[in-house]
Amino acid sequence: MSTSSVSKGCFVFKPSAKKKKTLSLEDHFIHGCEGAEKSKTRFQLCQELWDQIKTDTELLQDELNRKILDSLLDFTRKCSSTRQHSDWASHMRASEIPTAALVLGVNVPDHDMTFQSLSELLQQSVTPHVASVQAKECVALKHLMKRVLERLLGTDVTVDDDDNEEEETEQTRANLHKSVHCSLSTLCDWYTTKTKKSVTPGKKRSSPVKDDLQQPPIVIIFKDLEAFNAKVLQDFILICSRYIERLPLMFIFGIATSPSTIQHMLPHSVSSLLCIELFQSLSCTQHLATVIDKLILTTWFPFKLNGKVMQVLISIFLYHDFSVRNFIKGVQLALLEHFHSQPLSVLCCRKKEAMLNVMQLGNHDLERIRQLPSFKRYVEKQEPQEQETLLKDDTHLKEVCQRLIKNLHKYHKNYYPTLRCLHTLTSSLPRYPLGKQIRELHLICLEKNVWENEEYHTAMKLLKMLAKDELISLLKKCVEILQHAKSKKIKRALLQLEAMLAKFKQLDTVATEPPPPAEESIISPVKNLQKKTDLFQLQKALLEMNESRRSKKLSPFEVLRNEALQFIDGLVQSHLSPPESQTLNEVCYYSSSATVRRHLNAAPRTSIQTALNSPFYYLQNDRLKTEDGTVSNAAPDICIVYKLHLECGRLINLFDWLEAFSTVVSAAEGNDPDSDSFGKVDDVKHARFIRAVSELEFLGFIKSTKQKTDHVARITWGGC
Repeated sequence: MSTSSVSKGCFVFKPSAKKKKTLSLEDHFIHGCEGAEKSKTRFQLCQELWDQIKTDTELLQDELNRKILDSLLDFTRKCSSTRQHSDWASHMRASEIPTAALVLGVNVPDHDMTFQSLSELLQQSVTPHVASVQAKECVALKHLMKRVLERLLGTDVTVDDDDNEEEETEQTRANLHKSVHCSLSTLCDWYTTKTKKSVTPGKKRSSPVKDDLQQPPIVIIFKDLEAFNAKVLQDFILICSRYIERLPLMFIFGIATSPSTIQHMLPHSVSSLLCIELFQSLSCTQHLATVIDKLILTTWFPFKLNGKVMQVLISIFLYHDFSVRNFIKGVQLALLEHFHSQPLSVLCCRKKEAMLNVMQLGNHDLERIRQLPSFKRYVEKQEPQEQETLLKDDTHLKEVCQRLIKNLHKYHKNYYPTLRCLHTLTSSLPRYPLGKQIRELHLICLEKNVWENEEYHTAMKLLKMLAKDELISLLKKCVEILQHAKSKKIKRALLQLEAMLAKFKQLDTVATEPPPPAEESIISPVKNLQKKTDLFQLQKALLEMNESRRSKKLSPFEVLRNEALQFIDGLVQSHLSPPESQTLNEVCYYSSSATVRRHLNAAPRTSIQTALNSPFYYLQNDRLKTEDGTVSNAAPDICIVYKLHLECGRLINLFDWLEAFSTVVSAAEGNDPDSDSFGKVDDVKHARFIRAVSELEFLGFIKSTKQKTDHVARITWGGC
């Protein structure tokens, strides 16, 4: 910008008030999106499904935690009312601090949602005075006191700290004037003032219930009890016990492992000051089973996961964190990847909306449909004339795609009720041939035809051994499942199953016929067994006995039982085929399990070694491209040092390592190899080398050794 001035000077031009444009989430999604012509529509669909997953999961989590949260609310109300009674037992309990030991399990990432719901419910229905603290913010007793008072009083709290007497800014000094002193005496004065405001002078309290409302308890929630410093916790409890007559304190301990943690952390002299009651939440596996049942195994949710992706998410859950919250994040990640990488995901929506989107597909999208493996298999089964029409006529292709999308939605409407019926029948069997959880059966059905599985045949044999009452009870459960289905085929199957149940009921009213007289052909082999000693004759007689048992007339119940199981088997073979057998399944099913595993199941050591060994992989700089085993002189210092240390043994000579580093760096600077200064170590190169070696030691690749002072020991071995 040009300026005109009489005098010379330095002019500062401030930037315009317009803020720099930042990329929105939609811009990030569209950037690099394959098939960008429908990218906005895909983003909107993805956003809707993402929000739907989040909302439904939170509602489901609240529903699962409702029972234990209600129990905690009743506990806090009961403890608050106990303080107002004058009998000896109540007086003894009132001298102790009421404590709820809430065992939530090892799925620590899910605890935040539970404690958030608990805090909100307590504030809405019991007391407005609730403070939640975590171990990472309460390293010392003064920090714990500060956090509790700040969250109860809603103001800054000063802590006496002789170590930090640095100069304070004007803003800090202004805040200190508004702050209060960190002690429970301050809390007592504040609570007394608060409760006096709610009581009208000169009026007696009419009932204990109203008195509880006027003197609500002070609830302190310790979210992660195991992580707290035992000494800090003990001191805090001892201090609180001295104020229990003036303050209606109440503790809630969040425990991830076992209730015995309290005994390990607190000595008897401290734990005796607590009146502890145990609360046990549902296990994380029960939470996962409910989430999969209510969220994934439903027809209204169009996005689906194939068997390998489901297996990856369940394996991470079972072998890493037991976190349902992280499982849902994995589903959301797969959802985002599917809509970002699959151009035809614009059809992954409700049936009516998918029908409209089919008619709006462009030429590129239609060509992508023709390249789908499932569509190619569909075309191969058609007549030659129909094949030619599908490959050339776009209008006809759209009509066929609409019909195929309808069939895909019908497949899901038939699949899930049938899956639940089969799980209801097999989960009651001993040793659970097809798995106790419905997710295990679902994984089998996703991989191959379940009726070709050996465990399926075992389950069917065991079902043929069920007694009448057990079988009727299971069939009634299947009827209840099929009643909620909307498919016409399932409704017809429901009528057939109800007719079979009616036949079972008729068996109780119909008089049983006398058993038929035993045929002579059945008894004769048994009589002849004692006479014949020849091995051939004996085998022949045993085979005749086996055939006679097979030809034995079945009872009416056995006939009807076989008929019912044949009906279930036919239902399974009709509706439980794998999704890969359905045309256009790629539209709804996400199959890249490697991508999900790479994002969720991180391998830090492998990633660090890849970055140090091949910096081009992350930096994408053409100057960093090298052949295997060579060192790029343009690479960062730590990469050069790492590559050089791979050529050494267990002990590395620091001086030799420094000289090799200096040689590589000199080549990077473009120095003449024939000059005397080439490869010489100067102060700058020495400092760069020391810094790179320190970083390598921090990452855990080398360590100092006492064997030789000028050597370091190599820790890691092997490549990426």
